[in-house]
Amino acid sequence: REGVTYSYITSALFNARYFDNGFLFDVAGSSVFPENKDLPTIINFLNSIISRHFLRIQNPTINVQIGDIQNLPFLRENLQFKTLTIEEIFNDCLNLSRNDWDSLETSWDFTTLPLLEDTYLGSTLQGTYQSLRSHWNEMTLEMQRLEEENNRVFIEAYGLEGELTPEVPLEEITLTCNPRYRYRGDKSDEELEALLLADTMKEFISYAVGCMFGRYSLDKPGLILANQGETYDDYVNLVPNSSFPAVKHNAIPILDGDWFADDIVAQFRRFLRVTFGEANFETNLRFIEEALGKDVRTYFLRDFYNDHVRRYKKRPIYWMFSSPDGSFNVLIYMHRYTADTVSIVRSEYLREHMSKL
Repeated sequence: REGVTYSYITSALFNARYFDNGFLFDVAGSSVFPENKDLPTIINFLNSIISRHFLRIQNPTINVQIGDIQNLPFLRENLQFKTLTIEEIFNDCLNLSRNDWDSLETSWDFTTLPLLEDTYLGSTLQGTYQSLRSHWNEMTLEMQRLEEENNRVFIEAYGLEGELTPEVPLEEITLTCNPRYRYRGDKSDEELEALLLADTMKEFISYAVGCMFGRYSLDKPGLILANQGETYDDYVNLVPNSSFPAVKHNAIPILDGDWFADDIVAQFRRFLRVTFGEANFETNLRFIEEALGKDVRTYFLRDFYNDHVRRYKKRPIYWMFSSPDGSFNVLIYMHRYTADTVSIVRSEYLREHMSKL
């Protein structure tokens, strides 16, 4: 059944999350199963400053017991709305959160990178990013407005205007596109913007690698090859006229120089030309490298795989064959692994690289 879940242990602010039907739960993510008509009101109440106020009185620890939730004095009446109903606040907050989460490639419902959506796509990467960044800022401010309206409704219903205020600082707007929440700490606006830009460029590079292996495609949304044993022929059947075809043999070298014409830097340069055109290629490449603070070859050689492992929570979908000193590396895609993959790495790249050396 659909319901509301919350974390049993939290050192941050208490918050509740909606989940759809078809999911299980346990004590670490205890759940509430209200009647359908009550679900928006209950989840909005649990996410209001009122419930946090009462929880601190009952149990000022990092553990939230089931009894603590049961004991909250929940009012269905006296809720006075100015512009939006409780259902509209709930649905708007849910949609903003869902759109934010689904922009990450680790989301089950990820379809394409926001940078490449027609709404924001321009001739230059910098202009596209600025358009997307403006949209993210609007999302963050809209979520803040909705949360403050939700707080106001419940503060007035409980008659606590003299005790509590509805304001929500930007640091508490839990969207990944909000740098004040995402990075926290005592950072300046310039530092936050630099971090968000760098991470967005890393996400662009990660998506490009996904397109290189056929996990994604510029011509079709969502996952393309993501089942064990799928081949290049499967990719061609799913995306017959790809503007950026996947590599055929599921192996991409990452080296310290232009040893191979099809290495990962060459593939990425081709991806950038296909997505943003030839005319502004050098400008776009420079924009990426300035955001990263290094050239793309150095990033691929030193940082990409570590970022990938972190992105997938130590369960990487790309695997790296590396020499002990790290001077020779070949990346493969887990779902396209076959009995021939290692021999392809050895014969196509390792032996060839050794002979060139």
